[in-house]
Amino acid sequence: MAIETRPFDPAAYLDSNEAAAEYLTAALETGDVSFVAGALGVVARARGMARIAKGAGLGRESLYKALREGANPELSTVLRVVQALGLKLTAAPANH
Repeated sequence: MAIETRPFDPAAYLDSNEAAAEYLTAALETGDVSFVAGALGVVARARGMARIAKGAGLGRESLYKALREGANPELSTVLRVVQALGLKLTAAPANH
């Protein structure tokens, strides 16, 4: 008997600001711009891409393109999306 599987979608688990913030913090800690863009896209999908695009002053298709994994969005786009998500970016000292 074959086991039925489904693709994992992290957006299904981002049901609070705290969960979204933890997810984005983990993505930022990787230092991988492509991964961070993809993670922002996941959070935006969890919140409703059309609503986030409107809040960020962007078209929905433009937002999908800017926040797909592999993208390199401009900092202004990232900041507008983070604000539309109701989150904020903060800095902390690196532990070297």
